[in-house]
Amino acid sequence: MKKYINKLVVLVVILAVVSCDNLDRFPLDNPSSKTFFSNQLEMETAVNRLYTSIFFEKDNERWGDNEWNRSLNGNTFLAGTNTSQTFDFSNGWSNSYTAVNRANVILENIDNPKDYKAGVRNRIEGEAKFTRAYNYALLAIRFKDVPLITKTISTDEALNVVQSPQAEVLDFVFKDLDDAIGLLPESYSGVQRITKGAALALKARIALYTKRYAEAAAAAKQIMDAKKYALYPSYRDLFLAAGQTSKEIVFSLPRSLTFAVTYNIQYDISRLTGGYASNIPMISLVDSFECTDGLTIDKSPLYNVAKPFDNRDPRLRASLVVPGDPWLGYVYNSRPSATQTIRLSDNKLISNQDSPSVNTFPSYTGLLKKKGIPNDPAINWKSQDLDYVLIRYAEVLLTYAEAKIELNEIDQTVLDAINAVRARAYGVAIGNTSGYPALTTTNQSELRRYLRRERRVEFCFEGLRYRDILRWGIANEVFNKSLYGYPKTETAGWPIGGTPTFDANDIPNYSAFASNLNVIYTTFFDPEKHYLWAIPYGEFTINNTLKQNPKY
Repeated sequence: MKKYINKLVVLVVILAVVSCDNLDRFPLDNPSSKTFFSNQLEMETAVNRLYTSIFFEKDNERWGDNEWNRSLNGNTFLAGTNTSQTFDFSNGWSNSYTAVNRANVILENIDNPKDYKAGVRNRIEGEAKFTRAYNYALLAIRFKDVPLITKTISTDEALNVVQSPQAEVLDFVFKDLDDAIGLLPESYSGVQRITKGAALALKARIALYTKRYAEAAAAAKQIMDAKKYALYPSYRDLFLAAGQTSKEIVFSLPRSLTFAVTYNIQYDISRLTGGYASNIPMISLVDSFECTDGLTIDKSPLYNVAKPFDNRDPRLRASLVVPGDPWLGYVYNSRPSATQTIRLSDNKLISNQDSPSVNTFPSYTGLLKKKGIPNDPAINWKSQDLDYVLIRYAEVLLTYAEAKIELNEIDQTVLDAINAVRARAYGVAIGNTSGYPALTTTNQSELRRYLRRERRVEFCFEGLRYRDILRWGIANEVFNKSLYGYPKTETAGWPIGGTPTFDANDIPNYSAFASNLNVIYTTFFDPEKHYLWAIPYGEFTINNTLKQNPKY
């Protein structure tokens, strides 16, 4: 049965890359593609259809070590059981090539209209090239060698398309991005669209991911020098309604309750508030937040294992709900003995559905996600409409810093870039070095460790961690071990269980007290296989020129 399902998926992809009989391109009540691209309105209709989240995918946080999902189906990434029939592989491939095709169609017809208003033609071309570059970057990084299709092609051509080397695809990506940078405006009035800054930021990200450090630093520096973006003062509020249109957002897609473009957070919130508490923050993420003196918890005298959330980087409490927090109308208490907790509206004790002694399925780590979730008891968890943020200015700063560190071109601008992000976490100005743990070292290896820790905590739950693990080559250290939940008993050091040690990559090690902890999952990673994704199985049923990645 799977074989036929995959063939159908592939046929959909083929239809998305051919020039004729394309049922995906426009609604059936629109004019045919032969006459559609005749004026500015029709071109704008076409380019507006690029603005969808499936054409701007992010990696899933559950593929890394920040979050685990309680699911009967398990996690094929963490278990190391991905195959060429994995849905995420085929879906990612299909979505990216559909986006590429739509961009190709727009670009082939870009000069048809004769009624463009000033700047519109260039803007549409820039948006199409940005979209094509984004998706080819995903394909090349995830799958390595992939077909490079730069124009609409016939069905026969689609069935025999060959893979291009990854380097060639990436060169094409950077060419598209350079074109987009020259075509796109710096800003818009009252609308969210792709800008010159977004194209530069994407170029910086992809250059960093592919170790083109000089290009990454240069693109990031160009954004920094333009001074059109800035860090939002409040890290917590940045991910709520107040921060959606702030100067920190470089590229985002709007969501709207009015237009039914929403998402569901039921899997993130507590059992007591009607949620499932199944998207679970990992203990290793908590332990990666520094203490307020800038030291890791194994070295800081400020760390108290009995009160593990005190004296910590403020981003910990801004990102996670921890025991004792007032949350969505209740006091959150995941302690096993806490069979009751307080309802804040009337200060009464009620049955505590977030305690494992009351409910079988609370958070297995005793923690919940807070980042991006309003603390509003009247929240409609089925219909949240905060924007889909893809790139923000903090990433630009840390991209610049990392690229310069890897080039060993460390100067004050590098320290300033990292310290600006660290200072914002504490709600102080960068110059107030007594108010946050400012970095002063210029040692390359020391700064690399700080930078990598900084990325993990700053971008937690934003879809960047999985790719960081892979591009830093540390997957073998992150995975191939157990994931732990809360202690087996309250006397075994509730709520964390002990103080881990940290390896050279700052990955926490729990072996000294692992016997006291509940194991919630065991991970596996094959470094000869899992750094790349499998070309989807269905592609080979119709095109035998393709070559599969190793060991799939």
